[in-house]
Amino acid sequence: MPIASIIVPSFNVSATLAETLTALFAQIYADFEIIVVDDGSSDDTISIAEGFADDPRLRIVRQPNRGLAGARNTGIAAAKGTYIGFCDADDLWEPTKLAAHVAHLNANPKVGVSYAGSQLMHDNGAPMKRAQKPRLTGISAAHILKRNPIGNGSAPVIRRTVFDDIAYRPKHEMMRDWFFDETFRQSEDIECWLRIALTTGWRFEGVGGLLTRYRINQGGLSAGTDKQLAAWERMIKKLTPLAPALFAEHAPIARAYQHRYLCRRAISDMDVGKAKFWAAAWLKTSKRTFIEEPRKSLETLLALGAMRIIGPNTLRGLSALRQVQS
Repeated sequence: MPIASIIVPSFNVSATLAETLTALFAQIYADFEIIVVDDGSSDDTISIAEGFADDPRLRIVRQPNRGLAGARNTGIAAAKGTYIGFCDADDLWEPTKLAAHVAHLNANPKVGVSYAGSQLMHDNGAPMKRAQKPRLTGISAAHILKRNPIGNGSAPVIRRTVFDDIAYRPKHEMMRDWFFDETFRQSEDIECWLRIALTTGWRFEGVGGLLTRYRINQGGLSAGTDKQLAAWERMIKKLTPLAPALFAEHAPIARAYQHRYLCRRAISDMDVGKAKFWAAAWLKTSKRTFIEEPRKSLETLLALGAMRIIGPNTLRGLSALRQVQS
């Protein structure tokens, strides 16, 4: 039986899947299986995955579309490993990532969720100047609620026993247990991490380094922000009964961070109207972000101010010029 299972949820990812699988097979820690879960793709995803079938560590599971949470649940149900990692089919793992997490979990039996920072990259795979450099130790449910140090779904490697501890089966489910809540199409990651933190004794802890390359889709970043916030609010409503005092204390500042994040997304998309809207919501909800994260909060307001004064078209031109010069 492999020590680790790497689950690759895949839906119409023919453009990036080969690169993702190549990076996974290049892990220096070799005792793993890769489970590609095809979530009802209509492109060449399956044929690309089958192109790696000469390696016996690859398995392909097919299902009708159930969304990211459903693909992960199917992968977990099929996994044989003691440790389970996830890599979305447009992200990449550095060659040392799995080795670092296996060593970390082996040495720390109370740690259930191991994660690391991520280098952000453009659609074309070029690295951005930005990276996710999360807090690594002393993680509480409040930290996860407010800032989600895990960062993205391709960052964690998790003990199988953690998922055993949170497994449940809705009445309508005939095939397998749920670990991620499939009724969520957004915020399914943080809902799962918070449920682990609130209902089990497992620790969350990170390892140093930027071990995931996380792809940011630049086009239309500000689209769908209303749905994203609605999913986040539904997650808050669902989990509040598990820890009413914690949510009463920390949900307002967590909500402000959500508003700030959506403001930054709109700025990245140079959508002045939505950036102004989310900035107003952020400042109205809580100003504690300026105490806890003063630099990032001030940078966000300054960027919004510059966009309003200079104009988004001018900023687009300057950005394009910088890309040509670099």
